[in-house]
Amino acid sequence: MAANPIDELRVSLMRDVLPVGMAVVERARQGGARRVMDAFTGEEDPLSTLQSEGEPAAREVRDSLDRLQPGLGNPVLAVEVHDEGAPPPAAEDPSELIPVLERIEAGLRELEGRLPDAAPRS
Repeated sequence: MAANPIDELRVSLMRDVLPVGMAVVERARQGGARRVMDAFTGEEDPLSTLQSEGEPAAREVRDSLDRLQPGLGNPVLAVEVHDEGAPPPAAEDPSELIPVLERIEAGLRELEGRLPDAAPRS
């Protein structure tokens, strides 16, 4: 399956360029050009620093774009799935599954107890 170059460009812009741009804008807003230049003079890897600084704001932008049209801000990536052989063998004795299922159920009850009360779903 050949990847679409336009989709690859959009993904790269959303992941790499947008966070850096958001950090540069925020630095410029806070301290002007001097604050922006500080990132390039005082850091060993200024682009990764700017990317990590701008990631929260970029996430908000991507989420806003997703509210306009799903997949616009956080692009859906195509994946390839390959079958790697036969499925694992089923348990010979179903009673072996009972303890595992009980552990899963107990974990779910504990998780539900830690979650805040949510509004009922319709």
